[in-house]
Amino acid sequence: MTPLTTRIEAILTVIGEPVTTDELATALEANPEEIELAIEELQREHSTGRVSGFEIRKSAGGWQFYSRSEHYDTVKHFLTRGQTAKLSQAALETLAVVAYAQPVTRARIAAIRGVNVDGVVRTLLMRGLIVEAPKTEGPTQFVTSHVFLSAMGIDSLDELPAIAPYLPEDVPQEATFETKETL
Repeated sequence: MTPLTTRIEAILTVIGEPVTTDELATALEANPEEIELAIEELQREHSTGRVSGFEIRKSAGGWQFYSRSEHYDTVKHFLTRGQTAKLSQAALETLAVVAYAQPVTRARIAAIRGVNVDGVVRTLLMRGLIVEAPKTEGPTQFVTSHVFLSAMGIDSLDELPAIAPYLPEDVPQEATFETKETL
């Protein structure tokens, strides 16, 4: 491994969130192309070289270490001993509405779900899974955050699965998340 790859590996090991190629390039005084090549070398090293519990993936616009999927049960058991960190069904449904309909107001989320969502929205905000969209005229709108992308292990919302196959058959695809009133 080159000195650049070991320096990148050191950063990715201690940082708890995705780091962009440009951030790494600035911090390490290298050009983005050198960073990309070094990350490719790290990915090869972690997949074909020494036995490692980690892999490097692009997520939420940056690079991050993830534990290998074959170690999921071990890591899950370690992290959740005696605690439950799962989201409720209401929180998951609300998070799905935000992910697929964003930017979306609290009133629109409530209209889509058919229930009051104030408490659930507070929970999702507190956990950092959603954030307020940049202020525009009208009510506050919500969008998913980098924490959401990272938790999902995806780089962008384009990687979310299509929702239409999971909707009831009597819901036209073009009506997905549409309500009768404009909120």
